[in-house]
Amino acid sequence: MATKVFTSREDEALIRTVQQHGLLAGKGDPKWKVLRIALALSLRLPEAPAESFDDYHPKDGEYALAQLCGEGQETDYTDAFRALLSIYHDADLFAASDEQFVKLLQRHIRRGLNEIERSWAIGHDFHELLYQELFGKRQQEADQPIEDLTEKLLSSLRHFDIRAEIKSVIDGPRLQAYVTILADAGQLRLLQKRTEELAFDLACGPIAICIGQESRQADILIPKPRNAWKAVTWSSIQDAVSDTRQAKLGVVLGVDTRGQPVSFDLAAAPHLLVGGTTGSGKSVCLHALICSLLARHDSRALQLCLIDPKRTELAEYAGLPHLYGASVVQDVALAADTLHDVAAEMDGREAKLAERGFKQLAEWRDNDSSAPPYLVVVVEELADLLLQHPEAEAPLIRLAQKGRASGIHLVLATQRPDGVTFSGLLRSNVPSRVALTVQKSTESRIIIDETGAELLLGQGDMLLKLLGAPLLRMHGAFLNSDDIRSIVAAAKAR
Repeated sequence: MATKVFTSREDEALIRTVQQHGLLAGKGDPKWKVLRIALALSLRLPEAPAESFDDYHPKDGEYALAQLCGEGQETDYTDAFRALLSIYHDADLFAASDEQFVKLLQRHIRRGLNEIERSWAIGHDFHELLYQELFGKRQQEADQPIEDLTEKLLSSLRHFDIRAEIKSVIDGPRLQAYVTILADAGQLRLLQKRTEELAFDLACGPIAICIGQESRQADILIPKPRNAWKAVTWSSIQDAVSDTRQAKLGVVLGVDTRGQPVSFDLAAAPHLLVGGTTGSGKSVCLHALICSLLARHDSRALQLCLIDPKRTELAEYAGLPHLYGASVVQDVALAADTLHDVAAEMDGREAKLAERGFKQLAEWRDNDSSAPPYLVVVVEELADLLLQHPEAEAPLIRLAQKGRASGIHLVLATQRPDGVTFSGLLRSNVPSRVALTVQKSTESRIIIDETGAELLLGQGDMLLKLLGAPLLRMHGAFLNSDDIRSIVAAAKAR
C-alpha cells in the first residue's frame, strides 16, 4: 500500500533549484515546503492531473505524510488535505484508502512542480510568480452580481461636460462595455482625455475607450473586480481555429472584450512580435498560438522551429514530428546556427519557386503535393538570444524581410521590449504585434507603436495589432500542462 509520495530525478533537481534560487533557503530548509507550494499551484487548475504523474521513474525522492501533511505531528493538516482533494475530485477520500489519497496527492504535487518548471526560470522573481498564480487568478462563478455603474457613469460624464447616453451594457470576461452614444464627434477627444478622472470617480481600474461601429458610438470599457473575472479556457475557444481552407495558418489566442473568440491567419500577419513582462501571460499566449497550429496541421503541412533559450517554456513539444531539426533548440549558440540554416532554407525555396513560376508557397502547394510545408519560427525570449549572440539578428532580419513568399513566418517573444532587443530594421518588418502588460508606456510604444499596454490588467489581458487592422483589446485563453500534453499527443498520433 502506497503511503508515500514519490518524485523523479528531474523533480528533485527542480525542488533544489526553487529552494536555492526561488525561496533563497539554506541547505537545511525542508523540501516539503516546495511540495506544498506545488500542491497549491495544481489545485488552481480546473482539470484533474493526468495519470502520467504516477510515473516517477527514475525515482529520486520520497516523502511520508508526516512530512507533507504533518500527519501525527503537533500541527496535523492531513484532514485538511483530504478535504481539499475530496472537494476537487468530488470523492470521499476520508472513506477511501490511504493509497487513493496518496496517489492523488502525488499527481497534484508533481503537476504543480511541472507548472513551476514551465513558468519560472532562475533570475525571475519567484514570489511574484506565486502572487500572480495563487492570488491574481482568484475567480468566482459568473452569476455573481456585478454592480451596474450606468447611473454613476452618466453622472460622471455630465460632471466633465460630456453629453452622452448609454445604449446598453455588455458583460465580458474581464470588462464591462458601456455602449455609449456621444452627442457629437467632438465629445470623443474630451472623453479620451478624461479616462483617468472617470476611473477615479468610479473607483475602478484603468478605463479604456473603444470606438464603436455606429456613428458617434464609443464603448467605455470598465474593469470588473478580479473575483468576478470569467475564465477563458482553451476548451471554450479551440473550435474557433480557422481551418486551412479559410486560413493557411489559422490561430486563435483568446476572446475579445465581449467574449467572442478572436482568430486570424498567421500567414497573412506575416510575422508577429509578442511582448509582455513576467506574469503578463506571454508564455501562455505562445502556447495558444502553437497549439492552434498543431490542432489543424500535420507535419506534412507545417514545420515548427522552436527556439527556447530559457530551456523551460517549450520543452513540452519535444518529440513532435513537426519539429525543424527534430528537437526544441535550447542552446543559444545552436539557436544562431539554426536561424542561419532557416535563412538558407528560405533561399532554397525562393530558387525553386522561381524555377516553377510561382510567387508564393501557397500557389506551389495548391499545384504540387511535393511542395514543402509552412515553417513557423518561434523564439521564446528574443532578448536573451540577442544578448548572448547578437549575430542572430542578421538572419532574423532577412527572414522578416523575405520569408513570407517562401512560407516562413516568425513569432518573436520578449519580456524586455526595448530598442536594442527590437531594433528599427527588425521592427519595420514585423508588422503584427501582441502587447501584454508592460511596466512603462515606452515599452508599449516599442511593441504596438502607441501607449496603452502599461494599463492592461495582466494574466492574458492583451492588445492585438494585426497588419492593416485596428488595435483590438482581448483576453488570452489559459492552457495548462494537461491541455498542451493532450494536443501534443494528438499531433504525434496524427
